[in-house]
Amino acid sequence: MKRYSTLFLIIATVLLALAACDRAAPTASAASVAPAAAPVVAAVPAAVPVAVLVYSAAPAAGHAVELSAVAQLGKKIFFDPSLSGSGKLACASCHSPDHAYAPPNNLAVQLGGPKLERQGLRAVPSLRYLEHTPIFTIGPNSSVPDSDTVAAAPVTGADIKVAAVAKSSQPNAALLAAEANVPMGGLDWDGRADTLQSQAQGPFLDPNEMDNKSSASLLDKLRHAPYADDLRKLFGANVFDNSGLALSEALFALGRFQMEDPSFHPYDSKYDYYLAGQAKLSAQESRGLKLFEDPKKGNCASCHIDKPSRDGMFPPAFTDYQFEALAGPRNRELAANRDPAHYDLGLCGPMRGDYKQQASYCGLFKTPTLRNSASRGALFHNGVFKNLEDLLHFYVERETDPGKWYPKRKDGSIEKYDDLPPRYKKNVDVVDAPFDRKQGEQPALNDDEIKDMVVFLKTLNDGYQAGAGQASAAR
Repeated sequence: MKRYSTLFLIIATVLLALAACDRAAPTASAASVAPAAAPVVAAVPAAVPVAVLVYSAAPAAGHAVELSAVAQLGKKIFFDPSLSGSGKLACASCHSPDHAYAPPNNLAVQLGGPKLERQGLRAVPSLRYLEHTPIFTIGPNSSVPDSDTVAAAPVTGADIKVAAVAKSSQPNAALLAAEANVPMGGLDWDGRADTLQSQAQGPFLDPNEMDNKSSASLLDKLRHAPYADDLRKLFGANVFDNSGLALSEALFALGRFQMEDPSFHPYDSKYDYYLAGQAKLSAQESRGLKLFEDPKKGNCASCHIDKPSRDGMFPPAFTDYQFEALAGPRNRELAANRDPAHYDLGLCGPMRGDYKQQASYCGLFKTPTLRNSASRGALFHNGVFKNLEDLLHFYVERETDPGKWYPKRKDGSIEKYDDLPPRYKKNVDVVDAPFDRKQGEQPALNDDEIKDMVVFLKTLNDGYQAGAGQASAAR
């Protein structure tokens, strides 16, 4: 099955590549989309074996997009609340199209279950900009295995530390050795799903989300849905006779909807237009970008990649898809955290189980994209931050002023990294700026610089109208 998952990703990537190549085709009218972008040609370094570099903002703008029949079926499934145990929760309820396919509220985690009163365990990620996500790997990429045998989790030594060398370091043996141990890729905060369809299956069966008691229960709802005949027409009159096949095809349709509909990857932020040479950043936005990239200041670009691929085919994803332990404060709004023995260890569980015994990876979560982060009401895997200002202050003050972010023990000492068991606190990144400062030192960013950074991050919100100023919020 892994081979077929990989094949799907390869096909999806090729389709997107073809879509990008079609940018030069005559445009069809579409009143609701942004103006078509004019590619900008830049000089090419001599070492690059192509003639020009091209980057287009909003590559689908002006192109009429007709979804395939499978994707249209997926769209119906995506918006159907009858597929939940409550009958009131659709995929679109937590992944709102009007909020960049992220939650429509500022709750730390979303509510689900039979009466819509159960808290989830983690903040809901956006479904935008997932199309280039690589499959989960550690070390050498094995995306094209020699067999379909499921690979066992690699065993790491107890003394391996993923964040052992600063990413801004010049390449050397120590950095290469550290990089070889860094997990990357996959979907969800812990990378446990390698395809869009496998990612979609989780919420359908999660008791805190759509709460179907079993795959059979979900399949029964699909069998009686208004679009059940669509499934039969597309996948065979007897598709429901094979429960595994019917469910697999329904999840595949969801994935096709996410891949084909441009609203999942519009690339129409002001920053996209800036890269295409069709918008200028304000002085404050430019200062924010400089701080974002400065390896001794914000240093954000070392993980949140802000440049497109050199051929312009892959726009900046604002993530390197790698995993980090950043030790956000324990969110006491979460019901699960009332149990002092409960810890969300990311890659080590509780949502995935194959790395539970790999101590070096406990506390690590995948780096999310920063696109549309300024439009979200809950940030970090546990939703503990409500805005970017607080998040950035935490980043630069975690080490310099930990008492501002962590509770005090009865003896007056600070319980630093309070959402991690003591044995895993050594996994926390303390080598990359701005986490490399010591208590009492000046933070890497002052208040004004943080304001500049936030203004820049707002340029990553989708929905920018070229020539009409920054759109106020993501669509």
